[in-house]
Amino acid sequence: MNLSIVDLAPVPDGSSATDAYENTTEFAREAERLGYSRFWVAEHHGMADAIASTTPEVLIAHLLSRTSDIRIGSGTVLLNHYSPFKVAETFGALDALAPGRVDLGLGRATGIPAADHALRTERRQRNPDESHAEKIEETVEHLHDGFPDDHAYAELQIARSAADVPESWVLGSSPSSAKIAGELGLRYCFAAFIRPNLAERAFETYREHFEPSSLGAGPDEPHGMLAVNAACAETDREAARLRSSAEASYRRMQRGVVGRTPSVEEAVDELGGVPEPTPEPLPADEWPRAVSGSPETMRSLLEQLTDRVGVDDVIVQNIIADHDDVLRSHELLADAVGLSGR
Repeated sequence: MNLSIVDLAPVPDGSSATDAYENTTEFAREAERLGYSRFWVAEHHGMADAIASTTPEVLIAHLLSRTSDIRIGSGTVLLNHYSPFKVAETFGALDALAPGRVDLGLGRATGIPAADHALRTERRQRNPDESHAEKIEETVEHLHDGFPDDHAYAELQIARSAADVPESWVLGSSPSSAKIAGELGLRYCFAAFIRPNLAERAFETYREHFEPSSLGAGPDEPHGMLAVNAACAETDREAARLRSSAEASYRRMQRGVVGRTPSVEEAVDELGGVPEPTPEPLPADEWPRAVSGSPETMRSLLEQLTDRVGVDDVIVQNIIADHDDVLRSHELLADAVGLSGR
């Protein structure tokens, strides 16, 4: 199993974005030491008191300079906010700075209305799936010089490395994003912490529609990755206690409340106690939004989930308030699946 990480650069309580970025940098360096395959940073807007990962391209440049060989990328660039050409230019330049180490994860999302308006983003579109697919395809065509000679963009060039281009991924949480990824022949990552019940159908859709990219922008065969929210600790009970922050955050979001990650103590109080440990094995029809366990339990859970969707790659998100707990959780996860540290 290949294991990766996606980070939101959460702002510690009473701290600033500076502290968040320092934590993210330490996290990326530790991920590299432990043998994780990739370290991605997310994109969120209008939540600066809680999430500092607003500009993944800036964080990626910094993290590339502070690491040696782990792949660094976006999880995700919200393409509905930007021009495909500008995204291609940005990631071409990043890849030129660190050839062969940059991942371009492309997705979409609307957020706080004021932030979307400030970004000049159209929240309502007649054919949003079609528009999104066109923007992804155009981004990839810029990166791979894929426009025909008579196209208006055929003469546009981007700054790039001599031999490499960023590795392109489609990120999503529905079968529609899976269909786009398959038809364009790109790698696909499904966010099971958003809509876990759609995971199996999404990967089936991806494989059903997969055709290798005519530009050579993707793999010859379908290549998928499962994104899960996970907490690992020495015991199942302690891991469930850590998972309480995620469970409380989900409940808050259901009430329309967004903000900083609650501490374990706050979360346990809101939930009325520590959540039950994630059952192992999982019931056949159960897809939890967050899982937790000891290293032995987590290895079994991740094997179950990846077997269900037929992938070998997992990328882990966590909602854990304490930075030291985050680092320890990922150290235990790396041990659980047998990563070979650097």
